[in-house]
Amino acid sequence: MLRSAGECWAITDDAAGNQRQALALAERLAMPVRHLVLEPRAPWSWFAPRLLSGGRLALPAAQRELFAPPWPVAAIGCGRAAALFTRMLRRLSDGDCFTVQILDPRIDPGEWDLVIAPRHDELAGPNVLHPVGSLNPVDDAWLDDAREAFPALGELPGPRLGVLLGGPRRGIPMDAGYARALGDAVRRQIAGNGGSAMVVASRRTPSSLCDAVGHAVRDLPGLFWRGPSDGPNPYPGVLGWANRLLVTPDSVNMLSEACAVGCPVETLAPAPLPPRIASFHRTLRDGGWLGDGGPAAGPLRETATLAARVSQAIRARHPDIDAS
Repeated sequence: MLRSAGECWAITDDAAGNQRQALALAERLAMPVRHLVLEPRAPWSWFAPRLLSGGRLALPAAQRELFAPPWPVAAIGCGRAAALFTRMLRRLSDGDCFTVQILDPRIDPGEWDLVIAPRHDELAGPNVLHPVGSLNPVDDAWLDDAREAFPALGELPGPRLGVLLGGPRRGIPMDAGYARALGDAVRRQIAGNGGSAMVVASRRTPSSLCDAVGHAVRDLPGLFWRGPSDGPNPYPGVLGWANRLLVTPDSVNMLSEACAVGCPVETLAPAPLPPRIASFHRTLRDGGWLGDGGPAAGPLRETATLAARVSQAIRARHPDIDAS
């Protein structure tokens, strides 16, 4: 069996959220990490991760040379497309590759060695780990680096309100009324607490939401980043320098990262939220991570603990590999 010495593959599609989760876990394992961005072609893309026949033919010709032996010691996938390839690796390597899948693969989790699915997915199985939120790199060292990378944000008047804008999803429309309400909420916070507003949009943020919040903060100290035309994305710096955070309710990833900072985190959520998102919000509130601006319960940081569990399992299969 050809095997890459001590290597871990992080397999994702091009979705930033999936890449962030897979790499956050892989980079905690103290193993060489190879990031593969793989996009299955039809019909495999329609049925992933169910359709295994055809093997590497699931990939466009230009990507097949990436997904080839020697196989890694471990593979971490995030997202439905990646689940096809982590599932394949378990078979292609005759079980030698330790496979981890992040997010509910929508089939039997026993097809992987470990599955990491957030608690609100309600996925059951003896090999399933249940974090509260999504995996992410946010810890004290990451926040220190973020502040160092964006020192100008630290010169803004305090307290600094970080505003993280996502976008609409099924059951969370973020219409014009919501956009106005969010803009008003930002103004009220600055009027009541003073300081400045640091607003960051995402690729999913509609122009109507940007326009409404932009209008609300137009005369306030701070910054508003709409996209690459405004320069480097200051998102890490906003997390690093924020004294409090206001996050739209749609993104599990953004809310998880905000709650990992350790400052008070709020959201403005239309009612009712979709059941799974509502369950996630309820867990955050019950744990004291998401509130109405009161003291934070302490940072929600789960990635290091999960990485320790994964490392232990990899070492059990490969005692000669240092994955600690």
